[in-house]
Amino acid sequence: MTTAVASPLVEIYADGACKGNPGPGGWGAWISYEGHEKELFGGELVTTNNRMELTAVIRALEALKRTCHAKVFTDSVYVQKGISEWIIGWKARNWRTADKKPVKNDDLWRVLDVLAQQHTVEWIWVKGHAGNVGNERADLLANKGVEQVLQKGRGA
Repeated sequence: MTTAVASPLVEIYADGACKGNPGPGGWGAWISYEGHEKELFGGELVTTNNRMELTAVIRALEALKRTCHAKVFTDSVYVQKGISEWIIGWKARNWRTADKKPVKNDDLWRVLDVLAQQHTVEWIWVKGHAGNVGNERADLLANKGVEQVLQKGRGA
């Protein structure tokens, strides 16, 4: 008799931030696994909030070293519904929306799609700025990413 080995359960809180939309933006992710934690953040000088929300999840999933069961918490309906509902139609229509327009940020959606298929992922929406500890932490990291980009832009 073979016993199935359960995939490790990883919790990921991911968030994006933008000062102006488009403008300088940051992304942050807090990963928690069996008492271990990892913080990731970064940013871009000219971007959008949606791109930073997607980048946060992408960077977190890229950081996983093996196949996992991941609970991804996001305050972005765009990310949560996009990856769990809308992407099916986008792919069926060759990355076009229902009204035949190109899907915005399809470069990031395609990367996220590939990464998500490597794991068992639950996409969980949480209300932003509502006291959820993980979401607040990811928000702080995203804002740290914005500050890092702004400092580099100033030559610091």
